[in-house]
Amino acid sequence: MLSTLERPATPAHAGPQQAEQATLKVLTVNVHKGFTVFNRKFILPELRDAVRAEHVDIVFLQEVQGSHEHHAARFTNWPELPQYEFLADQIWKDFAYGKNAVYPHGHHGNAVLSKFPIVAYENRDVSMNTHEKRGLLHCEIKLPGHAEHLHAICAHLGLREDHRQKQLQLMGKIIDTQIPATAPIIVAGDFNDWRMRGHSVILQRLRLHEVFAGNHGKPARTFPARWPRLRLDRIYTRNLVSSKAQVLSSRPWSHLSDHAALSAEVSL
Repeated sequence: MLSTLERPATPAHAGPQQAEQATLKVLTVNVHKGFTVFNRKFILPELRDAVRAEHVDIVFLQEVQGSHEHHAARFTNWPELPQYEFLADQIWKDFAYGKNAVYPHGHHGNAVLSKFPIVAYENRDVSMNTHEKRGLLHCEIKLPGHAEHLHAICAHLGLREDHRQKQLQLMGKIIDTQIPATAPIIVAGDFNDWRMRGHSVILQRLRLHEVFAGNHGKPARTFPARWPRLRLDRIYTRNLVSSKAQVLSSRPWSHLSDHAALSAEVSL
């Protein structure tokens, strides 16, 4: 059951005078807990600037740190807020966080940042063992001028093929049982699907469309960020039209994470 968020209305969400939004820009990135490759440098403030510069409406984040007492004591520029709140700042007024991995000094997981109201959310634990914690963060987003909610699922799947296949089955159950057939859906994140076996399952079983495959023939190469070779990160949609799919692999993005970010426009 999705949790309903009770928040006071804000001018950014105010209704009747706001024009209908027909096209949304979305972005997904595995933020690597705010560090560069091999954890050499903490660069979350620079990452926030880069995300802001893309002028996106909805952001899907994986491996975002909720808290980390050791890092907070070590790095002078470590934010007082959780990383997803620090990234959202004044731009994305609604956000949801799904805590996946918990350890004595902190936790991390997935997050969705939205310029539009997130009216409900649920974090589904899809971990297949105690060593590799994974989750699916499912949000319902109220778009101006649209009665039907947009369903956004932020995904981070496992490293093993058999785990990913089971996690995709669980994703299918969420889509089949909790999302109306006519509702717009965006599923984005780090699928770790370098063999492309999960991609065919998603296309056939879940009836989703991948935006890069639709625009360029195949999902994008996103890992490692500086010399992308593996097609790990994806943006899938249903009941939406996608365009302007891009891999953000040049500077500054090439050194902000070990994964390249992806962006695309989707129209209702």
